[in-house]
Amino acid sequence: METRFFDKVEDNAAVRIWGETTQQEKGDSLTEGYMSELWDFTWVSVTQNNLQEMKEIWDQWDDEIKRLFYCHYGDLPYLLDVKIDGRLFRALVQYWNSAYSCFTFGKVDLVPTIEEYTALIRCPKIQRIPDIKKRVDVFALSIYGLVIFPKALRHIDEAVSDLFDRPSKRTTPVPAILAETFRSLNVCRRAGEGRFIGCAQLLLSWFHSHYRRKLDDDPSEFARRECRMESPVDGS
Repeated sequence: METRFFDKVEDNAAVRIWGETTQQEKGDSLTEGYMSELWDFTWVSVTQNNLQEMKEIWDQWDDEIKRLFYCHYGDLPYLLDVKIDGRLFRALVQYWNSAYSCFTFGKVDLVPTIEEYTALIRCPKIQRIPDIKKRVDVFALSIYGLVIFPKALRHIDEAVSDLFDRPSKRTTPVPAILAETFRSLNVCRRAGEGRFIGCAQLLLSWFHSHYRRKLDDDPSEFARRECRMESPVDGS
């Protein structure tokens, strides 16, 4: 499943090209003469919920139920199999610039956008499914609560359920996903430590989508060599 998720990067080429073209035309958001600075090392915990039971539930469903899920909730199940490289994630966090809310590599800034996240998970506007398929709703709620918004391990935050309590509005959750990602990165960087409570799977998938062709078998080695991330990184 993870391989299929990363294969979808090719489908997002139009979004990436649009982003790169816009950046070339308008330039970076950094002030003239600005050079990124490496502050004190930030220790970030990326402890995740145990998703084995959810994977087993998904594998037990037949194709009809899975198609129904994809239709209403996009490609969220692919996130269940995205492996978290703790060393790469912690190295990446060192380049998060809280002042500009972006990753800064030298004179280049890089930030996930609503368009990119939407394309990665093919996220439609949330809508309720008829009562006969309530289990699909519950499974989607579990992904949102345990994977995308893992505020408390083994618990689903009440705010997450609000996304499912107002189906008539049919709102997309992507802005909320990005907002929580930025908020958590800012908190960790400013405090110098903390637990990242955004969707680490999606952030790393976005990062891979920009550098996929350069990644070798060891993503952490790529981060060290290509991005010259010299901050100390420990094992996962």
